Amino acid sequence: MSEARETAEIWPDPGLTRVPFRLYQDADIYAAERAKLFQGPTWNFLALECEIPEPGDFKTTFVGDVPVIVVRDRDGRINAMENRCAHRGAELCLDARGNRRRFACVYHGWTYDLAGNLKGVAFQHGIQGAGGMGPDFRLEDHGLRKLRVGCFAGLVFASFADRLAPIEAYLGPEIAARVRRVLPRPIRVLGRHVQVLHNNWKLYVENVKDPYHASILHTFFTTFRINRLTQEGGILVDPTGGHHVSYSKIATGGPELAHEAAYEAEDLRADAAGFGLADPGLLRGRDEFGDGISLQILTIFPAFVLQQIQNSLVARQIVPRGVDRTEVVWTHYGFADDDDAMVALRARQSNLVGPAGYISMEDGAVGGFVQRAITGAGDRDSVVEMGGDGAQSQATRATESSIRGFWQAYRAVMEI
Repeated sequence: MSEARETAEIWPDPGLTRVPFRLYQDADIYAAERAKLFQGPTWNFLALECEIPEPGDFKTTFVGDVPVIVVRDRDGRINAMENRCAHRGAELCLDARGNRRRFACVYHGWTYDLAGNLKGVAFQHGIQGAGGMGPDFRLEDHGLRKLRVGCFAGLVFASFADRLAPIEAYLGPEIAARVRRVLPRPIRVLGRHVQVLHNNWKLYVENVKDPYHASILHTFFTTFRINRLTQEGGILVDPTGGHHVSYSKIATGGPELAHEAAYEAEDLRADAAGFGLADPGLLRGRDEFGDGISLQILTIFPAFVLQQIQNSLVARQIVPRGVDRTEVVWTHYGFADDDDAMVALRARQSNLVGPAGYISMEDGAVGGFVQRAITGAGDRDSVVEMGGDGAQSQATRATESSIRGFWQAYRAVMEI
């Protein structure tokens, strides 16, 4: 973003209820996000600790759109470094995951240890006394760019910022407790997939933070009574606004009749007559956390989602790929002590979410609807007024409070 551009030009309204459509389309803003947000004072999800359990285990990932390697070294420490050779800028590690004693660039053979320190340069001293690096060249001056690493409840985060509160303090006590709720003991990965979205990354963040749309857009929710705004639940927003939790409990008996009436009054296609599932076991979950909460969607600013939909548990990493392109990396997990029946249940319920999920298939399309439609919007704004104009926790999900919270945190970090 050009320094010459005044703050008032980017977002003239001082509040949180009018979001300029240019924020989803401007290449200068996207570049500023890379520098100020993703390489600024934020913690960004990299991996699950269980993905790199042994010394030498690594995973390649991203902070924003910056490629990163996360690796466990020989002493058991987890390190993260930019996946870019310090020599000529080539991508250093080309594999998604594996085990290495060192990282070597295929271009010119520069090699690095598991902490990102340069350990060798091919032909550093030339050949037969000719060529090579100069006498002042020092290996220790040319390591990989390193990130600060923080681990919490089996999640690995990293930051380019030197000065930043530890990850648990960054989350705050309320959000940290909700993370621990769905990560109470050792976990294992059950599967992975990557979803490509044709929209700006912030449209997906808004969608995840928006409980108001879920039982309108996702007819599977209402048809099979998995999630309705009339169910017991609410929104938790941390003081910065950036992190949030949306949760609900399945209602039964008398309260469910009132829920039916509420949806019929709004004509929101809640009638399940004529619909059924060939495998009704898909919806027969276990209350494995003992609190009756059947849905919890948690976000950590700026671009991480931790999902519980019944017994489907997923870590979602949002990866910007340009102004109008995003990837969502879905990592499905269970617990190391799950019995065979629970593993099978999680596998069935994995069909609820993802690119072709019964519930979230629409989320993969609706961001593109917005991205295409705002092309001619000029200086117009979206309206984010459901539930008021603040970014506080609320005992209802008929609100856009957590979306406003995202923009509160965003404006603070981006200084707009």
